[in-house]
Amino acid sequence: MSERIVFRSGESLVGGGPPGTAAEPEVIIGELDGPVGTALATVTGDQVAGHSRVFAILNTDIQVRPLTLMVSKVTVKGKMAKRYTNILMGTVQGAIANGVLDAVRAGDIPKEKANDLGIILSVWLNPMVGQEDYECDHKALFEIHRKATAQAIHKAMNNQPDIDWLLENQDKIVHKYYQMGLDGKI
Repeated sequence: MSERIVFRSGESLVGGGPPGTAAEPEVIIGELDGPVGTALATVTGDQVAGHSRVFAILNTDIQVRPLTLMVSKVTVKGKMAKRYTNILMGTVQGAIANGVLDAVRAGDIPKEKANDLGIILSVWLNPMVGQEDYECDHKALFEIHRKATAQAIHKAMNNQPDIDWLLENQDKIVHKYYQMGLDGKI
């Protein structure tokens, strides 16, 4: 049996596809009988209007393991809500489920721990997908969110970036929106 996984966190940003397809998940992973399991149960039962919280599924009635709760980072309301939610709870939900299984297949999540771990995944889906005139490339959206999910899990389970890398590179990295502010672009 693998060592106990109490609390791991990771994030990823994957872009490069058509407009609106970038993914930026943040994950928390841990044992269901620890703080992550408590948080997962609490968040599942504490639904908030405009911020859907659902399990990652391959298709209706096929939930993945480890149990993965998707939490939307974007508030959806008004005319765009139905379209946005359908894409989030369809293409993106399936992509996240596949990304979780990819992480198990890659060995980032030990297979023998699949029933003992829980994942909370904060999902960002560009609000533009809810616009009526948006032409969604579902294949690109699926592949990007799948890759980003697996990558965030990989980083979480391998404690990446590690503290030595962060200390070594701290002064070399400038947050992109800070730089845009410095450049007068925002």
